Amino acid sequence: MIPPPFRYLRATTVDDALTMLASHEGAVVLGGGQTLVNALKLDLVSPSVLVDVHRLPELTGIELRDGRLRIGAAVTYATLAAHPLVAQHVPSLATVAAGLVDRQVRNRGTIGGNCCLNDPTSNLPPLLACLDASFVVHQLGDSPRTLSAREFFLGTFVTAASGQALLTEVVVPSTPATARVAYRHQQVGADSWAVARAVVRIDVEDGLIAAARVALGAVPDSPLGLDAVERSLLGRPVGAGAELDALEAFDGTTIAMVGDTHGSAAYRRAVTRVQLRRALSDVCGQRTTTQEGAS
Repeated sequence: MIPPPFRYLRATTVDDALTMLASHEGAVVLGGGQTLVNALKLDLVSPSVLVDVHRLPELTGIELRDGRLRIGAAVTYATLAAHPLVAQHVPSLATVAAGLVDRQVRNRGTIGGNCCLNDPTSNLPPLLACLDASFVVHQLGDSPRTLSAREFFLGTFVTAASGQALLTEVVVPSTPATARVAYRHQQVGADSWAVARAVVRIDVEDGLIAAARVALGAVPDSPLGLDAVERSLLGRPVGAGAELDALEAFDGTTIAMVGDTHGSAAYRRAVTRVQLRRALSDVCGQRTTTQEGAS
C-alpha cells in the first residue's frame, strides 16, 4: 500500500530533534519504525513530518551508572538481547528482548519505540513497570523530566512522550540477587499479538516477600499495575499459600477487558488469570522464567 505524503527529516542532535518537533505541526518521531511504517501504509496515521532519531548517539548507548542501566531510547531489541551489561544486571530484559518476534524486527525495533507506542499488546511496558524503570523525557525549553512508569504510561497509545516531547533514556535499576522475575504471555499465534501478559517480580528476604510488583499487559491502559495483588504478597512466606492469596486478590479486582475477534472479554480475563497464576508459580516456586505460556 502507498503511504500518504509526508516530509522526512533526520535529526543530528536531541536539541535538533526537539526543534523539529516543535516547529512542524503534526510531526512525529521515527525510531525503528516497526509499527509506524505499517500504520502509514495502512493509512491509519497521516503525520506531516517524520523526525528520524534512530542514529542519534545520545539515544543509542547503554551504560551502568550508580547501579542503574541507562539505556538509550533508540537501542534495538537485538542490542538489548546481546549486550553484556543487560545480561548481567537486568537478565529478564535481555531474555524477553531475545524472544521478540523475529530477527528482522529485533534488528530494527527499539525500546523507546515499544514504550512510546504503548500499544496494550506491547511486550516491554509491563516488564519495565515491574523492574521499577524510569523514563527520561525532554521537551524544548524545559529541563529533562525523569518519570516513573505510572507517570510515563498514561493510557492506551498515550505516554508522557506524546506530542512535542522526546523520550531519550530508559533507566532500569540492577536486579538484585534477592529478586525473582517471571514473564508469561499467551499469543494469538507465533510472532503475533498477545491475548494476555502477566509479569511478577518479588524480592525475597529471609524467606519472606519483602517487595512485590505485578503488572498486566494486553489489557486497556497497559501496563496495568495490580495493587491489591501486590499487597496480598507482602510479608508472606514464599510458597503456594502466597500464590493462592494473590489469585484471590486478582479475582476480586475489577479490570476492563475488551472482546474482539480473538476472544471475548470473559475469555481474555480467564487467560490473563492463567498467565498470572503461572508467573506467580514461577516466582513462588523459586524459578525465574520468561517462557511463553499456553492457555
